[in-house]
Amino acid sequence: MEKVQNMQNVKNVQNTGNARSSRSPFKRMLHHIRSIYQLKIGVTILAALVIVAIFAPLIATHDPYLLGDELTAPPSGAHLLGTDGLGRDIFSMIVYGARTSLLIGVIAALISGVIGTLLGGIAGFYRGRIDKVLTEVNNIFLIMPTFFLILLVIALFGSSMFNVMLIIGLTSWVGNARLMRAQAMSLRERTFVLSSTAIGESRSKILFKHIIPNGIFPIIANTTMNISGAILTEAGLSFLGLGDPNVVSWGQIVFNGRSYLTSGWWISTFSGLTIVITVLAFYLVGDGLNRVLSPKLRANY
Repeated sequence: MEKVQNMQNVKNVQNTGNARSSRSPFKRMLHHIRSIYQLKIGVTILAALVIVAIFAPLIATHDPYLLGDELTAPPSGAHLLGTDGLGRDIFSMIVYGARTSLLIGVIAALISGVIGTLLGGIAGFYRGRIDKVLTEVNNIFLIMPTFFLILLVIALFGSSMFNVMLIIGLTSWVGNARLMRAQAMSLRERTFVLSSTAIGESRSKILFKHIIPNGIFPIIANTTMNISGAILTEAGLSFLGLGDPNVVSWGQIVFNGRSYLTSGWWISTFSGLTIVITVLAFYLVGDGLNRVLSPKLRANY
């Protein structure tokens, strides 16, 4: 009886394995995505934020730049989240601020992702003197007080949205470079890379054809998490009065409400909550992507 039961268990395991192997890679990927709850939650929140940013003119109830007569008015039917010290509608400012904060976060993270991928891939694949030089540059940026460097550059060259995106991206690539370097060092010893070298393919072609495409997955997950860091950095700059004064951002709303924490608590509170929710959503998506793209973590789902 026990032997029969064991044989049945073996058959069930084999059937399960066959069912998994019969799935296409795309179906397996969808299965992993559906099984990771934090990824679904994060994607849902981010989808809502993107919709708000795209359709901001339709969703906003007022002009976010229009000064009104109702100064620091509490939330009401006319102003869903109240007004600030200049009579501007907080809800409309948060809606339009989604465009600014998301754009800065995504562009800055993409810049850091591209730089980190290239430098890390070159260092890990070429090794030798190039690796030593790039590793030292990496270490210098690692010990450097990045936020104070950002403050210095903004003070010297201005606080336009372009400058903010650029400097955040140029100072946040270290983590991506370290990840890509480790990936490249591992991949350069693989059979398909050695075969490409043996048939005479150039090193640059191998780097862009084999190393980077096969080692990019951890960078994708890390870059997604870096978006939240870029949004927080922009919010910090705006809170210090160093953001772009010509555009509405969530950090700028918090900055405007710092003088009304007792009489107009809603000014900073709602925009601050929006920042927290957005940062959490990007973290959930990044962590979920890491689980989907990592073979070791994917085996648990």
